[in-house]
Amino acid sequence: MSTKKEREELKEKFLEYYKTKDIKLRDELIEKHLYIADILANKYVGKGIEKDDLYQVASLGLIYAIERYNPHKGYAFSSFATPTIMGEIKRYFRDKGWVIRVPRRIQNLYKKINTAKKILPQQLQRTPTIKDIAKYLDVDEEKILETMEASKVYTPQSLDDDFELGFSENGLNLSDIIGEEDKSFESIDLSDFIDKSTDRLNDLEKQILKLRYYNGQTQLSIAKKLKISQMTVSRIEKKIIEKFNMELDKMQI
Repeated sequence: MSTKKEREELKEKFLEYYKTKDIKLRDELIEKHLYIADILANKYVGKGIEKDDLYQVASLGLIYAIERYNPHKGYAFSSFATPTIMGEIKRYFRDKGWVIRVPRRIQNLYKKINTAKKILPQQLQRTPTIKDIAKYLDVDEEKILETMEASKVYTPQSLDDDFELGFSENGLNLSDIIGEEDKSFESIDLSDFIDKSTDRLNDLEKQILKLRYYNGQTQLSIAKKLKISQMTVSRIEKKIIEKFNMELDKMQI
């Protein structure tokens, strides 16, 4: 976490670059903020595009952000850079139009899961749980979780689909933010937010956070690595998201 002095020095550099457009100063600012590109690129690892390609696209978005950033507006650079970089990454996915062949067993089970989701609410008079679906299909619960997670990785996302922005539960259309600033980031310093949110986690939660969001591993692979069930990983991940949401709410007050 940067000190007040470091933040002031960085602000001065942005003010100078805004005025002079000095290439050397721009390169220094890029180097200083590459961590943002790395964090955001890691969010999309495992979705059909190599990490190196994602990092390059995120870095390009970072350069665009530095070029467009107006330090006189008063909000932190990371608050402006985050939606700009995310917009570039999502545009890359859209333009690439990637499609990965889904394994037949995943396709078949996923179709059965979707059918169960339509039938069970009528039978149970409530939203079915993973346990309900597993019992109905006579399939192990972890296999249901694995299939549902795999479907997210292999299925291309439409621009009209809803998605979760960062750790927020408020769904937005993907097309709504491509190439635009997200106003919810204006009062949030990304590095400060991550530091404070991570401090709320215990050791196991920190380990799962790193493996899941920084290394891009699936819940199943994390479960095998830590020798716990995938359902346990899923429950802990939900707790992590809840803690990040709590910190996000505090920072937006």
